[in-house]
Amino acid sequence: MGEWRKMATGRIWAKSVNGVALHITLLLSLCGVSYAAQALDVGLAGVMGSKAMLMINGGEPRTIAVGQSLDGVRLISVAGDQAVVEVDGKKRPLRVGQHAVGTASADGSGKVILTADGQGHFLTTGTVNGASVKFLVDTGATLISLGASDARRIGIDPRTGERGITNTANGQAQVSRVKLDTVRVGDVTLHNVDALVHQNDLPVALLGMSFLNRMEMQRDGGTMTLKKQY
Repeated sequence: MGEWRKMATGRIWAKSVNGVALHITLLLSLCGVSYAAQALDVGLAGVMGSKAMLMINGGEPRTIAVGQSLDGVRLISVAGDQAVVEVDGKKRPLRVGQHAVGTASADGSGKVILTADGQGHFLTTGTVNGASVKFLVDTGATLISLGASDARRIGIDPRTGERGITNTANGQAQVSRVKLDTVRVGDVTLHNVDALVHQNDLPVALLGMSFLNRMEMQRDGGTMTLKKQY
């Protein structure tokens, strides 16, 4: 506990989290268009007769009818509290409150290709313990970082785990260090990945070095390729 607490409250963490805060400020000014270029996170907010209320990449719910498309997502059918959507050419059944994820480009070889947005950020949608999570690739973050709401939705109690304090741009924040069973991005799946859970919400989860250190990373201009090493 002591050794990690020093690390979490030391210069590396302070620098990392401050950098994160800067990323978050920039992200809040971005619209969903740049994010949609990376991945599709489709949520079913509700149904009304033969229409469905869809949330694309965390945006406001919008209503479409069967047969119509919205931001690359086509509504196939609606029945009761369920709907079937087509994402990335695949039919995905959803219940109200559930999400379907269309990940960034992947070719089945254990790698994923990401494209930077207009601000140079790499955003993607993955899963943690099977639940959809929006990620910002952050090489300045030592561990994956999750906000409290994301953690609860995944099934992690933010109050559990090894407790510590970290410095952020807004002052000190309480965090817990936990182990994630699975983290998946594209065709890459890792097990037993260390992460930090913040007691407060974050605008976006951070894909930090506890994931990235297990990748071969190549960047070519606005493209980043992650290939699983182990």
